Amino acid sequence: MKCLIIEDQPPAQRILKKYIEDLGSIELAGTFGDPLKAMAYLQENPIDLIFLDINLPKLSGIAFLKTLQKRPQVILTTAYSEYALESYELDVVDYLLKPFSFERFIKAVSKVRVPKSADSISNSTSKKEYFIKIGYEHIRIAFEDIFYLAADGDYCEVHLVDKKHLSSETLKKWIELLEGGDFFRVHKSYVVNIHQIEKVSGSTIFLYDGTQLPLGRAYKEEFMDKFLK
Repeated sequence: MKCLIIEDQPPAQRILKKYIEDLGSIELAGTFGDPLKAMAYLQENPIDLIFLDINLPKLSGIAFLKTLQKRPQVILTTAYSEYALESYELDVVDYLLKPFSFERFIKAVSKVRVPKSADSISNSTSKKEYFIKIGYEHIRIAFEDIFYLAADGDYCEVHLVDKKHLSSETLKKWIELLEGGDFFRVHKSYVVNIHQIEKVSGSTIFLYDGTQLPLGRAYKEEFMDKFLK
């Protein structure tokens, strides 16, 4: 996924560049202080995501956004909260109020829809949901709705945003079902949806619903290398 920074202040540019580098999952294609030059670049180059400052010379970020016919996904950055309502009316991904932390940056980026090429779509797993048997019923579980899974003996707890189900499948079976998706094993007893991670502190993972999960020693190095470069 390729991104642009459109920001006229060098300190803010440096922070965004550092956060993008530390995250490691998006590619910085360019940095512009002049929105008109960025506009010319976008006419010739496909971009998936823009980090866009609102207070820019010559043309405000809001005005710039309104000029784009083919609009990439946009995360707005500004020191002024009064633009929040107008920005959401323009269907932006998120609104970062300066100064913002790396954790808040990750939260914003996690909302971005990751584009897929035709090859990756055709080769990726077609499984996006699964029916689990509970008593005499079969309940449909959409993978994207799963926050995390927890081993419970020969069963597995499937935790959603507002409920949980006890699946007769083992955690190992669920890992096979979710292979190729957005899930990562963080402990011998836990698998987490990476898009539901709010922050990581030491060996504890914090999810957006308030859940805290341990980051096991055997999985920590791989997790840090993959997601927290």
